[in-house]
Amino acid sequence: MRLLGLDPGLRVTGWGIVDADGNRLRHVADGIVRVPADGPLADRLAALYEALERVIGAHAPDEAAVEETFVNRNAAATLKLGQARGVVLLAPARRGLPVAEYAANVVKQSLVGVGHADKQQVMMMVRTLLPGCLAASPDAADALAVAICHAHHRTTRSLWAKAAAS
Repeated sequence: MRLLGLDPGLRVTGWGIVDADGNRLRHVADGIVRVPADGPLADRLAALYEALERVIGAHAPDEAAVEETFVNRNAAATLKLGQARGVVLLAPARRGLPVAEYAANVVKQSLVGVGHADKQQVMMMVRTLLPGCLAASPDAADALAVAICHAHHRTTRSLWAKAAAS
């Protein structure tokens, strides 16, 4: 199962691809989408969408997972981040991929064991769980962490769905 993890941002969006076979994880690729900080918001969002389309097309994931946005004190910045997150949710959904969402604390808890772990701890655990992975940036490492979190949680979700159906 090929999983795409996404860490949304309006200027920098991290992405990571992981192959999951049961409990075994393998790093496939990671990177960032950098969108110019200037220009109309609609153009920036379109550029983000197009870049994510290329990533999805190049790596053909089976499922995607996106980190939820946290609300900060700056309402305007939070609103813009929410719009970028909408694009990040839309790109895999338009390709017919199931998209899961995880709170940042859940992602960190799943990898590090602490919901308020810092970026260095997350990056260290990503590199530990995915030997040979160097992660292009902290944003890419966060995206890989989302993919790893999804790999861990998707099995449980599947079992719950089967139990509910019977």
